[in-house]
Amino acid sequence: MDEKLEKFPLYIKANEIYELVNKVSILIENNGDEDDFDNHILNEYKNQMNENALIIPAKIAGVFPEDVPYDLKMENAAIIRKAARTILTTTSGLKMFGFTDFDYLELIRNEVEEFRILFAEWVKTFDE
Repeated sequence: MDEKLEKFPLYIKANEIYELVNKVSILIENNGDEDDFDNHILNEYKNQMNENALIIPAKIAGVFPEDVPYDLKMENAAIIRKAARTILTTTSGLKMFGFTDFDYLELIRNEVEEFRILFAEWVKTFDE
């Protein structure tokens, strides 16, 4: 992996978000009761959050080289923005369906907010 990418603050923050999401995912256990609607929904939210947390660093890495065309950078930026917003929405859904470790959800929300600031600065560096 590119050493510059590994030291890039936005990429580091994306990986921190993934680590937090992964920890929350471990806390959401499938109790084996397939008829429990709330348990099913919690696991769906868990899967959605994991998927989006994986998309973000991958899309950053995909356009990190400086010679990537502007339109591809903007396309990935839109996907990253949507994934980050979905993670925020998912934290609210987890609360609604019985996830009780609210402190972890607040940590994720705070990390996404810090990511948002770094992301906005990064997008400003794109040139046509």
